[in-house]
Amino acid sequence: MRKKQNLILQPVLKWAGGKRQLLPQLQEYFPKKKNTKYYEPFVGGGAVLFHLQPKKAVINDYNEDLINLYVCIKNNLEELIEKLKFYEGKNDSVSYYEIRGVDRTAEYKKWTPVEKAARLVYLNRTCYNGLFRMNSAGQFNSPYGSYKNPCICNEPVLRAMNKYFNENEIEFRIGDFEDACKDAPKGSFIYLDPPYDQYDEQLNFVGYTKDGFTRDDQIRLKKMCDKLIEKGCYVMISNSKTPFIVDLYKDSTKYITYSINTVNARRNINSNAQKRGEVEEVLIVGKLGIEE
Repeated sequence: MRKKQNLILQPVLKWAGGKRQLLPQLQEYFPKKKNTKYYEPFVGGGAVLFHLQPKKAVINDYNEDLINLYVCIKNNLEELIEKLKFYEGKNDSVSYYEIRGVDRTAEYKKWTPVEKAARLVYLNRTCYNGLFRMNSAGQFNSPYGSYKNPCICNEPVLRAMNKYFNENEIEFRIGDFEDACKDAPKGSFIYLDPPYDQYDEQLNFVGYTKDGFTRDDQIRLKKMCDKLIEKGCYVMISNSKTPFIVDLYKDSTKYITYSINTVNARRNINSNAQKRGEVEEVLIVGKLGIEE
């Protein structure tokens, strides 16, 4: 999928469920043959994208602010860096809550895309535990993190990301995961890292978007994977190892087989402190195959 890896290229945001630490475990499941295109409908912090560094990719997220950040990194890098350097002198609780509260005002609608992108990075790097969390009104509501020296403007990483976005065919989309994948051609590699299923179903309505991600969405995602595999795409899905998810993918059909592989992760970002630390997750690989 790539000729030469840029080792500087890495996520610029802290992100719940980020896959950077899991890359050594995921590596063996990445497709070995060349793919026509890479799709990541839940791109988040982009750890897998920036590791693989495909030349042709579609990256999508339901979070408009996140995709806006990536677009600004591609098209307005110098202005973004200038804004981020301004925020480096505002690592205190008074400034944090003042900046966090801007999206509750009419003024925020007048902000430029670059101003909104810089605010997102600032809040992400200074909020408590790096937890991106929105309330039902779509407003950022994570508390202040009290970090001494947060890296707000990681200029080398931003410049590497700008170079990657501009030297390759990377398309940015905002919206539902089905829309993001509807044009994936045969031979594409689709990696899906949705908001994870929770043991307590009620927690599935609390997430990083105001609408949450329900078990009905998990079922809809699985049905989409069936269609993509039938089309001839290579599909990988990450999720939590809950009975619901294992049951959803455990049965093979005449033409589709899902292998469920356990991976061990250490999670430091979670609103529930008891759910931080070592956890078991699953990496599900779907393939086309006919039973004997």
